[in-house]
Order: sequence, then structure tokens, then C-alpha cells
Amino acid sequence: MDLFEKLQHDRGPLGKHSNIAHGYFAFPKLEGDIAPHMKFRGKDVLNWSLNNYIGLANHPEVRKADTDGTSQYGLAYPMGARMMSGNSNLIEEFESQLANFMGKEDAMVLNFGYQGIMSIIDALLDRHDIVIYDSESHACIIDGMRMHIGKRLVFPHNDIDNLKTQLERANKMIDPAKGSILVITEGVFGMAGDMGKLKEIVELKKHYSFRLLIDDAHGFGTMGKTGAGAAEEQGVQDEVDIYFSTFAKSMASVGAFVASKENIIEYLRYNTRSQIFAKTLPMALVVGNMKRLELLRTQPQLRDNLWNVVRALQSGLKEKGFNIGNTQSPVTPVYLSGTESEAAQMIIDLRENYGIFCSIVIYPVVPKGVMMLRLIPTAEHTLADVTRTINAFAEIAEKLKQGVYSKSLTNISI
Repeated sequence: MDLFEKLQHDRGPLGKHSNIAHGYFAFPKLEGDIAPHMKFRGKDVLNWSLNNYIGLANHPEVRKADTDGTSQYGLAYPMGARMMSGNSNLIEEFESQLANFMGKEDAMVLNFGYQGIMSIIDALLDRHDIVIYDSESHACIIDGMRMHIGKRLVFPHNDIDNLKTQLERANKMIDPAKGSILVITEGVFGMAGDMGKLKEIVELKKHYSFRLLIDDAHGFGTMGKTGAGAAEEQGVQDEVDIYFSTFAKSMASVGAFVASKENIIEYLRYNTRSQIFAKTLPMALVVGNMKRLELLRTQPQLRDNLWNVVRALQSGLKEKGFNIGNTQSPVTPVYLSGTESEAAQMIIDLRENYGIFCSIVIYPVVPKGVMMLRLIPTAEHTLADVTRTINAFAEIAEKLKQGVYSKSLTNISI
């Protein structure tokens, strides 16, 4: 079969819906300043779908730093891969600041989060090593697993007893003279909002030999006394061997970083292929990210504002009888029962008639018959936004119960 014929015949689990989803359910276009209130298809909507957790996207000091950085350096400098010609004193200073903030010996700035964590996993492991990972790990971790040519073991989400079983299996399978064990989990899981059981995993180090890598994309900047993430929240920051996070969530920017012992970061600098063979992060982004880190460190009221909104939203939803699962973070899932068709009609109603924009998650991400509305509160949302949303959710839940969404909302054209 011709390659192009095959691709048209089998468009993939998401692509098969593209003829009806594109531009509305998939690849929607939100317009205007990044904020709780934006425009969707020309209409004002209350937006709960952006990871601008502490409101830095349009913070005046951030915007000025971004503008000044672009004016001074443009988007080309430094030119080339960092190992060859793209290093700078400013990047090294930023890495030092990140390491100090995280309480680690050293840190390394990465161009992107997704490719960064994949390449880090690839760099850390060889065919003799065994990796054990949480079943609900983000796609970037799963894709990193695909690059590993050694053994891969998985434990059910946050199941510490099963993790013990996998560690015992790994210790029996491995040649201790050649191979090692790496456990990977997340600080905050981005769909359900619960934290990885870092404290319990660290406790297992007393009985098993392994290193721990966490991806804390949703925890960095939102969790912990200083905002240093889920490990700080759980009191095990020092026991996390390799800490990774992106700048795309609480920092509202581009890039990522990894922090660990100095010798491990030095190893990664010379072995992380996605950084060795790619252009370095533009200096304008480094300047802007340094300002973001400064604000994250010095203005705890931003995180306090976020949590005021989070507590109001989550407590209000629970008071109305909604199931928000076991979230321990700002990520707020709302679980309902219904078909994929009902989910589509409900989202249309929510966006078109209530002016509320949030993400919807259906099978295969959640079990069949389950639909999940995913809300991302930010420091810029107001309590009035929270009240409006809870009232709207109460109404759509009643419509769902009455079977309204089992019929097509024919007056809506998407």
C-alpha cells in the first residue's frame, strides 16, 4: 500500500474525528490577550483552558522584560547549538538561579519540555538499565519510554504496593554490574490533578536501589511553600534525584529545565541529543524567563491569589455535588457520565449559550461512558468567574440528567 493511501485510510484515534472536530473541539482559536476572558469564534468567553497559573503571561514586568530582551537580542541570538556556538553567560546565570531555587547543585535549561524529557530519558538509560514508570505518565514520558531499548516496567497509577512488586522484579532481572533502575513519575498529574506519591516512593529507597526522576510541569510554581513544586509540598525535595519542569505552565513561556547533582547535569549537557543538535533557547526568552522566575520567587501573593480561586472553585463544585476526583492541585477535573455525542452537545451548549470555554476529555483518555470537564484556574480569575461557572455547570448537569444532550442542538452550527 502507498504510504499516503495508508495514512488516509487510518487517520489515527484523534484524526478520525477531524472532519467534525477541527476548529471547534480540536485546534480551537482563542483570541485576545491571554486572560480569563477571551474571544472564541467572535464571542466573549470565560476561559478555563490556559496554563497561566499565577498570571505571568501579561504581567507588566514580564511583558517589559520580553520586549526589552527582544529589542536587545532579537530572536536569533545566540546562534547555533549551545555546545557549538550558542552558549552565553546569561544562560549560565539563569541555570544557577534555577538550581538555587530548587535546592539542587546545578540545573540545565532546555529548549522545549516535551523533547527535553524524552531526550533526558534517552541519555540516562542504556540497554542494561530498567525503567519503571507510573501508568498515567504524560505522553512525553511515554515517548521517552519508546526510545529506551532496555526493559520497561509499569505500575498502576500511584499504586505503591505494585511499585514494590515491580522493583522486586527489576532487581531479579537486572545485572547489577552493568545496569541500574530508574523510577519515573509526575509531581502533579495534569489530567486528574493528584500528586505523585513522592514521599512513599522515596521511602522505598531504604529497601531498594533506584534513582527517582519526576516531571513536575504542573507543580512547579504552584505547589510548595516557595513554589518549588510537589516535592517541596511533600517535604522530599532533597530525595528527588532528578527534577524536571517546563516553563510552559506557571511561567507562561517557552522552554524547560532539569536540576540535579552537578556531575549528573554535566553528563546531561554532553549527552542530551535534543539539546546538542538543536539551536539554543533564544536570548529574549532567557531574559523573559529570568524575570518570570524572579516574580515567582519574590511575589508569593501571585500564588496566594491562585489558591484563593482554586479553593473557591473546588469547594463550590463539591458543594453542588460534582465529582472532582482526588485533585490536590489547581488542576480541576469534573467527572460526568454520558456518551461521546452527549459530551459534544454539552460543550457546544456551554460555549455558545453560557459563554464558558473549558476542555472536554473523553474515551480513550477516560473510560467509556465518562466525560471529564477540565478546568485550569489562574490567579487572574475572580470569585465572580467562579460563581458564574458553578451555576452554569449546575444547569448543564441537570440538562444532561434530563437527556437534553442526547438530541442534537440543531440551532448551533460549528
